[in-house]
Amino acid sequence: MALDELDKRLLNLMQGSFPLAPRPYEHVAGLAGVSEEEVMRRVSRLLAERIIRQVTPIFDTRVLGYESMLVAAKVDPENPHRAARIINSHPGVSHNYLRNHDFNLWFTLATEPGSKLGMQGTLDTLQQLTGAESVRQLPTLKLFKIRMDLEMEKGTRDLAAAGVAQDPMEPDAIELSDLDYAVIRALQGDMPVISEPYAPAARRIGISQGELLAHLETMRDRKALRRVAAILFHRRAGFSANGMGVWNVPEERIMDVAPLMASFRGISHCYQRPTYEDWHYSVFTMAHGRSKEECDAILDSIAGETGIEDRRTLYSSTEFKKIRLMYFTDDHRRWEEENT
Repeated sequence: MALDELDKRLLNLMQGSFPLAPRPYEHVAGLAGVSEEEVMRRVSRLLAERIIRQVTPIFDTRVLGYESMLVAAKVDPENPHRAARIINSHPGVSHNYLRNHDFNLWFTLATEPGSKLGMQGTLDTLQQLTGAESVRQLPTLKLFKIRMDLEMEKGTRDLAAAGVAQDPMEPDAIELSDLDYAVIRALQGDMPVISEPYAPAARRIGISQGELLAHLETMRDRKALRRVAAILFHRRAGFSANGMGVWNVPEERIMDVAPLMASFRGISHCYQRPTYEDWHYSVFTMAHGRSKEECDAILDSIAGETGIEDRRTLYSSTEFKKIRLMYFTDDHRRWEEENT
């Protein structure tokens, strides 16, 4: 889609500078040097044109008590769509891609607190339903980065440049209050494009907007809320390629190398994951670019900075599912009842 310079500027700001404030669009407008009305008009258009997927709070799945992991499944290569439909039916599957590997379906799965099946039972059920030849569990051992910001204004050189190395994050589950649950249920999903977008959720809960914003600040302090932001449709925003760069990093070097990998602007996710006898790649980095060549440039720069040469890049050929999870609904319970 054709985007002018102000569109690109606003998309960058909406991904990273949408505040917990009574009038967040006014704040974004001040940073962009335009009026609040102009920001809301453009955001509404970008939503209608499916450049912005949604403006929404981004909660931390594991801090909310959900168990989650990356899963690679080896399904019938002649008809992966059948298996994808079954996997997509689970409400805890937020991403599902067809990738260029013998393990051809890669998806993220979350199971909610109190799940009767749990993670292992859910995976066993999905394997039975899909007829997958093999299912490989790739849980997070260490988290170095999880932040999806597509750089709309700058080019390949900036995406492929190293930044400040990041320390690993250790998100632990916290005890949630009744107000936490109410806030999550009222605010998750699409937020309205109005001058005070937090106000409708506050009214549903029965508290003032100021009280809601103050509580969201506590949730951010407790790591339950990462931020509120615009989520983009990658391809329509110009980022048509994503490559999962997997690296064979010696165990003794992971704590030095992975934070540097995570610092690159073109990397949205960076994790340490378990290795297997036939899979010796311990660090996973997700690169996003406007082309396969741009993704390769990002990963080549990482190799140059770190000296790690043993890598593979798994490109996605089909996006079967990409959503934000909806928390503490009845959907998980219903899925388990219908499939067991």
